Amino acid sequence: MAVLVTGGAGFIGSHTCVELQQAGYDVVVLDNLSNASEVSLQRVEAITGKKVKFYKGDIADRKILQEIFDNEKIDSCIHFAGLKAVGESVEKPWEYYNNNISGTLTLVDVMRKNNCKNIIFSSSSTVYGTPKEVPVTEQTPKGTCTNPYGWTKWMLEQILSDLYVADNEWNVILLRYFNPIGAHKSGTMGEDPSGIPNNLMPYITQVAVGKRPELGVFGDDYDTPDGTGVRDYIHVVDLADGHVKALKKIEENAGLKIYNLGTGTGYSVLDIVKNFEEATGVKIPYSIKPRRAGDIAKNYADASLAKEELGWVAKNGIKEMCEDSWRWQKNNPNGYEG
Repeated sequence: MAVLVTGGAGFIGSHTCVELQQAGYDVVVLDNLSNASEVSLQRVEAITGKKVKFYKGDIADRKILQEIFDNEKIDSCIHFAGLKAVGESVEKPWEYYNNNISGTLTLVDVMRKNNCKNIIFSSSSTVYGTPKEVPVTEQTPKGTCTNPYGWTKWMLEQILSDLYVADNEWNVILLRYFNPIGAHKSGTMGEDPSGIPNNLMPYITQVAVGKRPELGVFGDDYDTPDGTGVRDYIHVVDLADGHVKALKKIEENAGLKIYNLGTGTGYSVLDIVKNFEEATGVKIPYSIKPRRAGDIAKNYADASLAKEELGWVAKNGIKEMCEDSWRWQKNNPNGYEG
């Protein structure tokens, strides 16, 4: 049986394909390549020595979804596909709701019609909104999201939970990610955003490689030790491993489960800059910019439930995250384009 990985050519998806294949799973990828490159899947194959079955298409397209279920023996789905830029979601709310929510509704409809009722959903720590206290646990109430991207994750969690309540044959695992950075140790796979990066680490590495003159730090007046936003950064390979562990949990008929995937340590933007400089010896010039719409002061995880129930724990520290991000960018200054 195979795992359908939607958005499998993307940053987290492609790293998860590596871990899945190395754990013995067959992988089928669906990706529309709107913010990803098929080259990432060639790199997956080079690392694992196994073929990745790839379908180019959209989760909103019933025809291609049905074709996948007709051709492949799919028994579970890891669902990454979605638009994911916080700032852009504020400017393009319709596109985010249409793509992320109606696309997912189509996906799960085709899944259930083909009697495939196992899904792992890539959710986000943004569902906590501005948490009253940190670290957040899975018991922390979901909050008011500060941007449409966050709301799509918030609503899809609700939709998938309601599906399970209505039909207990479903196994639904909601994984709330914190901030994935880092890259595969081989230096052949990493984050390759198109256009201006929305995330901190690819921006830093692009400054380091000379593609951008300096890093813009959005806000230095938050209620944090140095005034810059504090986040829980997690190595993408650790995050990918969390999906393999979640799949094992589904095999035990998990029902509905929610897990935070983070390290439990908060780092500020300037902490990351300092750690990157120390890990690589490259100076990162930066300037302070106004706060960005939709950002909060601090958010980091209590990930003890994932440790307890999945046997999962983040193994890589901030030093490895910085070194691996830099190795990828240095070897691939233009990402997957060469």
